[in-house]
Amino acid sequence: MDPIVIIVIAVVLLSFSALLYQRLAAKMKAEALARRPQVAEPGDSTTIRGLRERLSKTRSVLGRQLSDLIGRGTLDDSFWIDLEDSLVAADVGVSVATEAVKNVRSTTPETGEEARDGLVTHLTSLFAGRERGLNLGRKLSVVLVVGVNGSGKTTTIAKIAAQLGDQGKTVVLGAADTFRAAAADQLKTWADRLGIEIAMGEEGADPASVAFSAVRLGQSKGADVVIVDTAGRLQNKANLMNELAKVQRVIAREAGAVDEVLLVIDGTTGQNALTQAKAFNEVAGVTGIVVTKLDGTARGGVAIAVEQQLDTPIKYIGVGEQVADLVAFSPEDFVDALIGA
Repeated sequence: MDPIVIIVIAVVLLSFSALLYQRLAAKMKAEALARRPQVAEPGDSTTIRGLRERLSKTRSVLGRQLSDLIGRGTLDDSFWIDLEDSLVAADVGVSVATEAVKNVRSTTPETGEEARDGLVTHLTSLFAGRERGLNLGRKLSVVLVVGVNGSGKTTTIAKIAAQLGDQGKTVVLGAADTFRAAAADQLKTWADRLGIEIAMGEEGADPASVAFSAVRLGQSKGADVVIVDTAGRLQNKANLMNELAKVQRVIAREAGAVDEVLLVIDGTTGQNALTQAKAFNEVAGVTGIVVTKLDGTARGGVAIAVEQQLDTPIKYIGVGEQVADLVAFSPEDFVDALIGA
């Protein structure tokens, strides 16, 4: 056969194979995206509309009490005392409640509705001036996630990974909570479901070695983000501090820096969540907060208390079990959902 004909046939076959490969890859990507649960974003009408319902337990207490107060029609001393008590009951913290009442009262509202509007404005202002987005500006960004066992830490990691994946980022996970085999297994299940790579170690292995493997895996895969899970054992604070410090040193050496240290806290624990937050901040230097399970508590005001006490931004709130129930935090939407008219 003429060599030229052979070359032409070969070129045609190669072109056809490349086309088939592209179509197959596109189909597989589309199927993967279809399987990947979506994560709600602030500003989405469904999120704004549904947030009140998801925070209904806190709203049913705080909002109802506020409506009852407004219904009195008189802004006397008892009104302001009861308003402060209602805020404290919602776990916003005594200092926040006292300052809120003082601020709103100083504006001399003439009606209960004006008082509520003033309260919404004041509470929203408490969240101002803090960056809400994740700090992921480097070629390979590393997020370290801390929090006690049972706070929803592992599932939160998976939900954030899903969100980043939907934004077109390649994510690698690191299962550095090596003291609980169940934690690593759970994270592996999520990684398989989301179709992403994960670095794991044997039970009881050095967490820093897993963090090292996760960063190296991320580098080899050309990943954009590495998210590392850690142990949540506050019982021995000194050991945990040493462990996390070593993990951070290893990450800094291999990747240049730890870009985010996210603390996951269980919103249903009320003021205990604040105690945990302070402890982890001392241990790990928290840069962002995720408050989970806010749909299951009447004390959702703890989110306000935690951000104020740590002077650290809440970046996500969890308001349900589904991946789409992890919501990037919007102060305006949150306060409106709690006490808005």
